[in-house]
Amino acid sequence: MSRTLEITIISAENLQENKKAIKGNTFVTVQCDGSNDEASTTKLDSEGGSYPTWNEKLVMEVAMHARFVTIDVRYKTRGNGSSSVGVARIPISDFIGGYVHENQLQFLSYRLWDNRVRRNGVVNISVKLKLSQPNSCSNSMSSMVNGVPVTGVPMAVNGSNRVVTGIPAVWLNYQSSL
Repeated sequence: MSRTLEITIISAENLQENKKAIKGNTFVTVQCDGSNDEASTTKLDSEGGSYPTWNEKLVMEVAMHARFVTIDVRYKTRGNGSSSVGVARIPISDFIGGYVHENQLQFLSYRLWDNRVRRNGVVNISVKLKLSQPNSCSNSMSSMVNGVPVTGVPMAVNGSNRVVTGIPAVWLNYQSSL
């Protein structure tokens, strides 16, 4: 089973090269670790300078064992080359788990780091993660409370559809005594 990541590269802020503002011709590459696919790339922004805007949605398959998504903001150099302005390495756990539900759109901003490990701007994105197949395990451990899905351990109370969303303290004490 795999997951589909819809990532929209919205914009970047305060991009610099050698402490000077970038003039333009910036683009973004996005790649997921554990993926054999090539990096997805946005179109070139030639007008934004140090504050480029792309508003481009990239869709990619993310392996279940993947841990990071790498966003690399680059600018076109003379000829056919390009140079990296800054990189953000984002944990997949920022998009899933906890209070984030499947298909929930999130708006996030991440610090970019240049190749000398110095701060170099911020990239703004939106992310939606979708499972490509229904997960039978999570479906059996979910319930609806006031129209909001809740994931947890099913309760065995006379056919109730309620779920427990925590681990009882007694269980932790039981585990430590084994």
